[in-house]
Amino acid sequence: MSLAPDMNARAPLAAPAPLAFDLPAPDIAAWRAGNTGTEGVWHFDSGLPGRRVMVSALVHGNELCGAWALKGLLEAGVRPASGTLTLAFCNLQAFDRFDPADHDASRFTEEDLNRQWIDERMAAADTAERRRAAALRPWVAQADWLLDIHSMHERGAPLLLTGMQPRNRALAKAMAAPEHIVVDAGHKDGVRMRDYGRFGLPDADGGDTRSLLVECGFHGDPASRAVAQDQCVRFLEQSGVLNADALARQLPGWRLPDAPRQWALEVTGPVVATSSAFRFTEPFTGLEVIAQAGTVIGWNGDGSDATPVTTPYDDCVLVMPSVRQARAGVTVVRFARRQPL
Repeated sequence: MSLAPDMNARAPLAAPAPLAFDLPAPDIAAWRAGNTGTEGVWHFDSGLPGRRVMVSALVHGNELCGAWALKGLLEAGVRPASGTLTLAFCNLQAFDRFDPADHDASRFTEEDLNRQWIDERMAAADTAERRRAAALRPWVAQADWLLDIHSMHERGAPLLLTGMQPRNRALAKAMAAPEHIVVDAGHKDGVRMRDYGRFGLPDADGGDTRSLLVECGFHGDPASRAVAQDQCVRFLEQSGVLNADALARQLPGWRLPDAPRQWALEVTGPVVATSSAFRFTEPFTGLEVIAQAGTVIGWNGDGSDATPVTTPYDDCVLVMPSVRQARAGVTVVRFARRQPL
């Protein structure tokens, strides 16, 4: 989709209407305790050499698709043929508050768990999320490969986030799905799990580590569960802890068709809201290609103090636009350049 510039796009949109939440919450009571002494964490050791692989879900309590995928892996009795496999239901305290009629309220309890992966914050242990990150840290630190499963505030195509490391970009290409691969440097307000420790090191120092974050679609869309399941199969196959035949036998129907092509979306910068009054000029859903630099796509601020937000270059791609969490300091969209992966 290519949009012509409209420098007269002065009127911001009204606040977005609520989206129907059609994905039911999974019953994970049977799997809540884990088998490690850390609530919600399961660890399986093949007894043979191989990678230490981790799949995490519920980093945000309203992102249910990953919990469905982990529940499915556990119910199917999936075990590594080599190396180890760790499965983690992360923010259980937030998940316990889940209400489909007000799902954003269960995103976290005190602060975003996916911004607390800094040793100093975890050591402070002064919020529920920092204490939970500290409890999960040994499992994240021991992992060689990590897949962190998330979903989105808005309806949109799945995105696989690689960070800046070429090794992760190569893994995304080997997985052959989804279509859009986001190459980004993270967030200024804190470190994500997928960037913690060895995962955040450049290729020269990162060794065999790999870490990906997948955004599977809208939180409440049942299709997000299918994407999460598909990504688990592809990631586990590439990690080598299980082969494709074993995965197909144990998880029939989980693998979706390969993407027809893959695009790298190289993020150049975020748009950060100055207040909850941020509004877009059109109902953007993500992946729009704005044809010309200088196109007004939104307004930051309120009333006479609002300032226009414009695209910085031609053929600018909008990545995950949303105002549902808009407040001062929150990223409401990111700008990216697109090229074949």
